[in-house]
Amino acid sequence: MAQDPEIAKHDGNENSYRSILKGTSLLGGVQMLQILVNLVRGKFVAMFLGPEGMGISSLFTSSCNTLTQFSSVGLNLAIVKDVAASDKATSNHVLAVAMKLTQLTAVAGALCCALLSPLLSRITFGSDAYSWQFVLLSLAVYLAVSGNGKLAVLQGMHELKRFTLASLIGALTGLFVGVPLYYFFGNSGIVPALVILFLSTWIFYTWNLRKVTQGERIKFNMAVHKPIVKRLLSLGLVLMATNLLITLSIYILNIFLRKYGEVDSVGLYQAANSITNQYSGVVFTAMSVDYFPRLSKVNDNRSKVNDIVNRQAQIVALIIAPLAILMIISAPLLIRILLTDSFLSITPLIRWMGFGIIVKALSFPMGYIAFAKGDKRLFFWLEGIFSNILFLVLSCLFFHFYGLIGLGYSMVAENTLYLCIIAVVTHLKYGYEPSKGTAASYVSAILLGCACFIFSYVTDPVICYIGMSLIFLTSGTISFTYLRHLLKKAI
Repeated sequence: MAQDPEIAKHDGNENSYRSILKGTSLLGGVQMLQILVNLVRGKFVAMFLGPEGMGISSLFTSSCNTLTQFSSVGLNLAIVKDVAASDKATSNHVLAVAMKLTQLTAVAGALCCALLSPLLSRITFGSDAYSWQFVLLSLAVYLAVSGNGKLAVLQGMHELKRFTLASLIGALTGLFVGVPLYYFFGNSGIVPALVILFLSTWIFYTWNLRKVTQGERIKFNMAVHKPIVKRLLSLGLVLMATNLLITLSIYILNIFLRKYGEVDSVGLYQAANSITNQYSGVVFTAMSVDYFPRLSKVNDNRSKVNDIVNRQAQIVALIIAPLAILMIISAPLLIRILLTDSFLSITPLIRWMGFGIIVKALSFPMGYIAFAKGDKRLFFWLEGIFSNILFLVLSCLFFHFYGLIGLGYSMVAENTLYLCIIAVVTHLKYGYEPSKGTAASYVSAILLGCACFIFSYVTDPVICYIGMSLIFLTSGTISFTYLRHLLKKAI
């Protein structure tokens, strides 16, 4: 398959196929290691604290994450965009504003956690017994918000090696220092362990950021920096509103499942969703960290945007197809490793979700165009309103008519409709056109994924797994061969 001439002429080294694949591989590997670290930490929590301690740890972690998300007011992705899109003359000004806003939101989040600690304790645990632990948790909230802001700057500057190294070292430090607290102090060590985890990542993010921003620092001045403040906050608030709508739609779906389904419907769905998100998150997180800053950097140049989206889309299709097919094949094994045999009933659901991942991944590169261009209105209506209504309506309808497996049907239907709509919208609004290579990669990924999925329904286990394995080998060979071709032809 020949390389598209309109793509080949792009001369940006950091946007070459080689650079994109290198960044995706590096970040994907680190994401896998971080998942492994989290699994190890969870294992130690289970060993030293037992079921009750795991529940308390989960409640404190989710409380910290929720407070961090609210306190950040969506600034992180807005900072990535502005830092990536700024030139040398404005980068110091953007950095000054980003650090000031991050500091203010971190302090605000910590104060809210500390001042509302009795209320948070009652809401979370039903009593005031954990109030002082929520006061201590405010330190974790501050460090998380502040650290994430520094991380966003590193991401915007496309400092991938520093970004990944700081994330990995911080997570490992948090693991090796935090686990002894579980052993020696039991449940009382949960919040101190969280504080140490976020402190370790904050230290490494701060150190790496100082290394790449050595030189003259500009002090924040509201009179001078007001336009940048307004731009970052407006983008951030749109993103926060979008994330809140996602959270709300999932919450409403869970209530619907509990009300109209069996008692265990919510738990089974969340288990399947957790496995799917952990599996696909390795790819999606890696792409968002590497891809979004590059796209933001050239957001005002239509031809370069087309080139970058097409290059990213081709690599996404080539990587996600064999990975999703492997997920379809190994669904029972994943359930046994990550859950227990009692969850094997969700194998068909995970396989439907595995096929849905392929379709979702194909829309991923196009979905970032609106936000990279700063088109807040379109991004909000498309990602915040439309996609969540589509998710909620289809999920409830399919569950009502088909039961738990219907949530797998809805995922495929939802992502297929969204792919068609985002392709039309980005073409009409921004002139995006998929290249021949991109279209071919899309068709190949969908056909191979569909073939493997059909084989998963063959009742004879020998024929079923031989057929799926042959399709996986075919997909892997096609992806490996074509990636080699792209790398050889890349600039």
